[in-house]
Amino acid sequence: MTFSFSFVLVWLELAGVFFFAVSGSLLAARKQFDLIGSLLLASVVSLGGGVIRDIILNTGPPAAFTNPAYLAPPVLAVVLVYFLFSSVQRFTSLLVLFDAGGLALFCITGTLKALSAGMNPVAAVLLGVTTAVGGGLLRDITANEVPQLFDPRDLYAVPAFAGATATVVLSLTGAFTGVSACVVAAVVFALRITAWRLHWHFPLAVRGWHRLGLDAAESDS
Repeated sequence: MTFSFSFVLVWLELAGVFFFAVSGSLLAARKQFDLIGSLLLASVVSLGGGVIRDIILNTGPPAAFTNPAYLAPPVLAVVLVYFLFSSVQRFTSLLVLFDAGGLALFCITGTLKALSAGMNPVAAVLLGVTTAVGGGLLRDITANEVPQLFDPRDLYAVPAFAGATATVVLSLTGAFTGVSACVVAAVVFALRITAWRLHWHFPLAVRGWHRLGLDAAESDS
């Protein structure tokens, strides 16, 4: 666990922060926020899940407030979107792609930190999922959007559950390495994007109810 925690974990976490920050800054640009609003939304989505995780673990101040490196990705994301958004705004899937990248990485890092703190495997999976979806939930609520987590026409938490479970299995069997972490992240990313493109979903809470809009679109096609 020393190798994974001292090296892989830090870089996976920073990469996840950057991906989530870009998704937040893209949403801010689409909402026509100013630069300060873009930076705040990018920071909320990219650091929010990790802050929630660290508070639950009660291992001291959240890493986002003790390590200045965590502040660099949101700033970089805001700058990139500021200069590039005018040429990419027509690609509506871009936000989903970056969000999926953050989701894939954070479900791994959240699970690893939970295991390192002595949590049992089930609790580690749950905290890994919380870390992965927490930032996106805060982003959507802050921007007055329907949270993707509760979108009945999409799967959002399921890929995170799969990634967190795979991370637990690999860690407990001693098979977790940088390569296996990248494989897990790639599978979670692919699962999230595929579910979004193909409209995979679970049945609604009450049998017989229908998803407004989606069912009509499917019947027309």
